[in-house]
Amino acid sequence: MKILALGAHPDDIEIFMFGTMAAYAAQGAELTFAIATDGARGGKSDPAVLARVRREEATAAAALLGAAPRFLDFPDGELVADAALIEALKKLIRETGPDLAITHAPNDYHADHRALSDGVRIAASFGVPVLHADTMGGTGFSPTHYVDISPQAEIKAKAIRMHQSQDPHRFVDGARTQNLFRAGQCNGVQGSLAEAFRFEPTFPFADIRALLPPAPPIRKVMVSTKRVG
Repeated sequence: MKILALGAHPDDIEIFMFGTMAAYAAQGAELTFAIATDGARGGKSDPAVLARVRREEATAAAALLGAAPRFLDFPDGELVADAALIEALKKLIRETGPDLAITHAPNDYHADHRALSDGVRIAASFGVPVLHADTMGGTGFSPTHYVDISPQAEIKAKAIRMHQSQDPHRFVDGARTQNLFRAGQCNGVQGSLAEAFRFEPTFPFADIRALLPPAPPIRKVMVSTKRVG
């Protein structure tokens, strides 16, 4: 199976979907990471220096799964779903031939995230199904699918920490909190972690469950057997 993960910035794949990518890697899937912007506005450093550092960080994180990221190098903070972006995404899809593309939700907090989401939807057309990752903090997001990332929790945290330019501890803590909540939301076993996704069926893709790693095991819902009174 070939999976194409697309993030707007150099640490987005790690924060929003790296556990799922690690689960795919464990299944032997071929992974392609694509990063739309150069990340040059993600701090107070010289933009050229920051772009170089963030490219190196993203490369190191992807290497944990044996992947080499593709950098589209659009300006950070200025991404729009215009002809240039859509053509770049179409070219990427043609070259990688994915069975599934995963990217940001169309209502995520950052304008670059939303623009990439729109661009991927248009570029993918009816050639490849598109799955949307959870939003920052889960705001305004209603999942349709969950992936158990309990065995991948440590490598996900390690990947986020590769982005030292971004004060990564805040994202490690935030992602874990969100992944614990999502596992509880789908009644996963105690202590499990899950990444959440949303799929909007579009012809000819109606059901993508066979393309996803397993969801968390579900706990039985039982009536109390304790006698009172």
